[in-house]
Amino acid sequence: MNNHVSSKPSTMKLKHTINPILLYFIHFLISLYTILTYIPFYFFSESRQEKSNQIKAKPVNSKPDSAYRSVNSLDGLASVLYPGCDTLDKVFTYAKNKFKNKRLLGTREVLNEEDEVQPNGKIFKKVILGQYNWLSYEDVFVRALNFGNGLQMLGQKPKTNIAIFCETRAEWMIAAQACFMYNFQLVTLYATLGGPAIVHGLNETEVTNIITSKELLQTDIVSLVPCLRHIITVDGKPPTWSEFPKGVIVHTMAAVEALGAKASMENQPHSKPLPSDIAVIMYTSGSTGLPKGVMISHSNIIAGITGMAERIPELGEEDVYIGYLPLAHVLELSAELVCLSHGCRIGYSSPQTLADQSSKIKKGSKGDTSMLKPTLMAAVPEIMDRIYKNVMNKVNEMSSFQRNLFILAYNYKMEQISKGRNTPLCNSFVFRKVRSLLGGNIRLLLCGGAPLSATTQRFMNICFCCPVGQGYGLTESAGAGTITEVWDYNTGRVGAPLVCCEIKLKNWEEGGYFNTDKPHPRGEILIGGQNVTMGYYKNEAKTKADFFEDENGQRWLCTGDIGEFDPDGCLKIIDRKKDLVKLQAGEYVSLGKVEAALKNLPLVDNICAYANSYHSYVIGFVVPNQKELTELARKKGLKGTWEELCNSCEMENEVLKVLSEAAISASLEKFEIPVKIRLSPEPWTPETGLVTDAFKLKRKELKTHYQADIERMYGRK
Repeated sequence: MNNHVSSKPSTMKLKHTINPILLYFIHFLISLYTILTYIPFYFFSESRQEKSNQIKAKPVNSKPDSAYRSVNSLDGLASVLYPGCDTLDKVFTYAKNKFKNKRLLGTREVLNEEDEVQPNGKIFKKVILGQYNWLSYEDVFVRALNFGNGLQMLGQKPKTNIAIFCETRAEWMIAAQACFMYNFQLVTLYATLGGPAIVHGLNETEVTNIITSKELLQTDIVSLVPCLRHIITVDGKPPTWSEFPKGVIVHTMAAVEALGAKASMENQPHSKPLPSDIAVIMYTSGSTGLPKGVMISHSNIIAGITGMAERIPELGEEDVYIGYLPLAHVLELSAELVCLSHGCRIGYSSPQTLADQSSKIKKGSKGDTSMLKPTLMAAVPEIMDRIYKNVMNKVNEMSSFQRNLFILAYNYKMEQISKGRNTPLCNSFVFRKVRSLLGGNIRLLLCGGAPLSATTQRFMNICFCCPVGQGYGLTESAGAGTITEVWDYNTGRVGAPLVCCEIKLKNWEEGGYFNTDKPHPRGEILIGGQNVTMGYYKNEAKTKADFFEDENGQRWLCTGDIGEFDPDGCLKIIDRKKDLVKLQAGEYVSLGKVEAALKNLPLVDNICAYANSYHSYVIGFVVPNQKELTELARKKGLKGTWEELCNSCEMENEVLKVLSEAAISASLEKFEIPVKIRLSPEPWTPETGLVTDAFKLKRKELKTHYQADIERMYGRK
């Protein structure tokens, strides 16, 4: 593996228990197989390693603070997908004309729903789902046109705000396209933001109309939004709510479409957007405080998806994308718009129905990936980490022969990947079953939202037989920043700048990061380009703090993330300004670095490091893995219920020993290693309000939640 790789294969290999003599014979057979397969590989395939070693981005001048650009955009940044398509309605019209009768949006029919009683007495709702039913490009276009016209008939004016508060589904995309066509400013809200944050977003944007599903909208929220006049439910059946305030009218989406279809016969004109008009006001869940509304223009989104699409080779009509992440998240919205503009099919799913083993799928019936067999998928690291831990738990439960066979194949493929080669026999016979968890046809996994550990990335490469495109971007940059090339299997990096933007590093003296650092320049990441958004809605002070324009009129975003550039122009995220805490003795601790070193332990489902300047050591909150913790308790002779084990001081000390050993192995400094921890019996989910929808830690909420434990671990003052 070349010198950009952060983790050598030897450090990520699995350990086997094979007799040394037998192992010698197996290695001889493997060597023979490698030689035989290498000969055709050498003659018929360009080495992935050769491509990986190529320069991917360069500084535009010789100054230390020079911006880096992709080698494919040194002469100018890309800003449009198709000539003349400078607004989102034009992009969709172009796609509709090109792919008219091709399938676009797919939804599975619910065949049956039933309650299933669990051994602990809890009742889980299980579903049996049928085939995917599809809408063509033409179908979606007509429905969006009618829906937009219907909204216009209800009084929605161009350049005014309309909110969508709904789970990821076909109706979300149809509503969004309607808003893009009619120049309505779409306000997006996460379903799991929490009542006060949702009310804040709805009132700040003064929306009169909201598109939602009846399960999500609570009547107490409605009563706290005085401007609200119309609620449009995407569900087929009209709701029977009776407690709405006077003056609020409830419609179904179908009824609004019918109203628009009838009015369109009278040729009602509608206002077309300009590239500089706001397309979306996206409320970010954020890790602190109330959510901020990011104003994203048509040109911002188009520039962003232009950059993303360039990193997906051979993107087209043969591709199938599975949509299950929140569409109110810039990663999912951007990914779906990339697919829509290139003739791909988008099949909708949810985290609860994604795979055969998912929580809402009735045992014996098929999850969404098994039915759809997607080729493209986006995921946040938390989901990939879960897949990794689940598969490795299954491996540990195998017979000795099966487990050792898997480990040998895993380690062999890791070696071959490091040399830029493939392993078709291992893919077909050893990893086929694991690959089938996501349908069996995945050719590219796109990961964003947070850093992905090297171990998990390499696991996905090996077991799912596809590249993992690690991306870096923010809502404030329309989701665009960097994505790794598909042939670059290096770990620990997020790739070179996309063709739509450029990136420079700004000195951060307090943290000790400078763009003159050797061997690699380091500093705060600044993103510049047409994808950089307009700022925060009704928050001029925060906009001025995070955005600026240079002497050429180009807009820049100060991300708060710390990065460094490798010699080939690829970026690494190495720190975050907000995660850096100065301890009492003056040492700086990166909380994110501590968490990254410990979160992949089998014993840890989630971890949050905490420190402040009034104390000299780091503490932590840990959500332990139930199976691993129970086994550790058994070995140590500790008994009790799950809650009793998590509240046990002896158990805390045992887990702390495991964390300390892992921290030392990861080369953490002594002052970075947590000294005390609190074990949490409850998992952190978006519903608890302790993590975002992308499973990023919400540090402020976690601090409040564990305040009593913080005082205990530091000693009351």
